Formats: sequence, C-alpha cells, structure tokens
Amino acid sequence: MNARRMRVLRAGLKGWGGVAAMAVVCALALAFALLLPLTQSSGAGPATGGQGVAHGSQALAEDGPCEKDPRIAKAPETYTLSPSSADGPTIAAIKARVGEKRKLIVGVDQNSYRWGYRNPNAEHKGELEGFDIDLVRRIAQDILGDPNAVQYKAIPTNQRIPAIQDGRVDMVVRTMTINCKRLPDVSFSAPYFKTGQQLLAPISSTISGYGPQDIGKLAKKKICTAEGSTAYAKLDDDKTAGKLPATTDISTTVPNQLDCLVRLQLGEVDAVVTDGALAASQAAQDPTVQLKGEPFTTEYYGVAMNLKADDLVRRVNQILADYRKDTANGWQASYDKWLSATLGADAKESAPPAPEYLRKS
Repeated sequence: MNARRMRVLRAGLKGWGGVAAMAVVCALALAFALLLPLTQSSGAGPATGGQGVAHGSQALAEDGPCEKDPRIAKAPETYTLSPSSADGPTIAAIKARVGEKRKLIVGVDQNSYRWGYRNPNAEHKGELEGFDIDLVRRIAQDILGDPNAVQYKAIPTNQRIPAIQDGRVDMVVRTMTINCKRLPDVSFSAPYFKTGQQLLAPISSTISGYGPQDIGKLAKKKICTAEGSTAYAKLDDDKTAGKLPATTDISTTVPNQLDCLVRLQLGEVDAVVTDGALAASQAAQDPTVQLKGEPFTTEYYGVAMNLKADDLVRRVNQILADYRKDTANGWQASYDKWLSATLGADAKESAPPAPEYLRKS
C-alpha cells in the first residue's frame, strides 16, 4: 500500500475511534509490509510432493469426484479420508526435519481480523493470532509435539492451491471453502467451520442484501471480490444466468479479500462480497460498514493439503475430531475467544456438521 493511499485511508477512518482505530490501521500497514517477505520465506520444503459456490451450483471439474458421485456433488465437504493417528510417509518426512527446519509449514492469512492476523498489541508484537492460527497450533502440537513448531507463510487468496501443488507448504489453513472445483486439485480435511457468502456495504448504502427482493438494488453498483474466491464464482455465475443485473460491475478483484475492505473505505467500490464469517470481522474493524441481508450460500472451510498426502489428511481429520471434543481448549474455546463477539455467543450456526468420510483412497 503506497503512502498516498495510507493517508487517504487514515482520513477515511476517523470514525474508528482513537487508539483502537490507529491500532487497526497499523495492523493493516504491517500486514501489507510483511506479506511479500513472508510469502517468499525460505526453509525446509514440505514433504508433499480458491473459495467455491454453494452446493450444487458450482461447475463440476471434468472427471472430478463430484462428477463421478452425485453424493459428493451435493456435499463436497464429505469427500475426505477417515481419521487415523498413524504416521505415514508425509508425516515421517515432516518429523525428519532437523534443527530450525523441524517445523510444520503452513499457508495462512495474516490480515483477516480474528482469523489470522498480526496483533500489534500482542505480547510479542506482530504475533499471528486468530481462530485459524489456533487450529494450526493444535495440528503442530499433535504432529511435532510443539504448538510453536510452525513456519507460517502468508498466502494470498489466489495462491492457496498453487502453494500446495508447488510444494511450498504442507497445508493451507486459511478460511478455504471445500468445493467441487477444488477437489481435483487438493485434498481437504473434514470441515471445521460453516459459513456463507454475504454482502458488506456502508451503513448508509441503499444496498439491502442479495435476496430476490434486494438484488435489483445492485444495478450499476461496483462489487469487489477476491481473485479465485467463492464470491467471484457465485457473482459470475449469477450474472451469466441473468440473476444479477447486467449493469452490476464485478470486475474489481484483489489478491486478498481484506483489500476489498480498503477499496470500500476509499469509495472505489460500493460493496464487498465475501464469507459472512470474514465480513463480520471486517465490520468489527470498521463500524461505518455492516452486513447487508442474510448469507446466500452454504459453505464449509477445510484444511487443504497435497493430493498425495493421504496420511496427513487422515491425521488432520483425527486432530479435528479430537479438537471438537475438547471442551476446555478445543474448537468451542477458540470460537468463544475469537469469533463470539462478531458471530454471536451461540456457535450453533457456525459449527460444522458431523463429518462424513466418503473418500476411500
């Protein structure tokens, strides 16, 4: 982010409120400054070798699992392997790393408030925190016996799948939706969070949602989405099908979904479409914007891994099963700490379904 844009952003955030406001701005600046070096960080290579639309509405990949099995097409989050605590070749290679390189290499976000972000007020300044980060630490604890044995790599939204396929990371834990389009490219764990696409716009905006009675208000409006995201795929499909007004401009896409909030604050777009869980955290950052209408898709986040890392997928699924059962320091505790303030004290709407393991090999 250049100096001019930061000055404009600071001017537009007077309503954020004093020190807390500036802390958030500083966090944003730090995130942008640190993104490139983190993404290019070096270290031992991984051992192994995008967000999509609601069930039934995304394009099926040719010869992909969804095309072969209608059960998977209806619920792609069920296409994963059964849990196991056994070590396999992928995990053995991770454990074989020595010295400072003996770490789990994980692609994360560093600028999604309360999910994966650098907290300038943390005990160790700029330390990564959030719901996704708690899960990463739990996985590292189980596999390597140390929750801090993690090399974090900041991965833009549109680089999550390439980072796994190119072997830059062992896994991605970054609010990544499980969908049919992605199943041929990466392996997913069982789902660990439920969400849906939602609109974010200024409180004063006439935009009221994405329902049938609201969608006409998006005519001649400019909407921002992240590249390779569920949000863009949904808007593009709806515009092609004539469900979205022809004059709605969806051409503004950015590498990271938080960049859309910046565009909205600068007045460059009229609304943002992203996961409701993320949008709620963005609204918490900026009280001049709000969620508009109800979620208009149903989606599930999963941990993404290499297609050949079957033992790692099974291990993560076992960790997730144990994490959900842990009432003291597990999923619920993390939700209460990071997300209850924005999504509500009752986690029922965000809890993932009972896992199904329909993938056999």
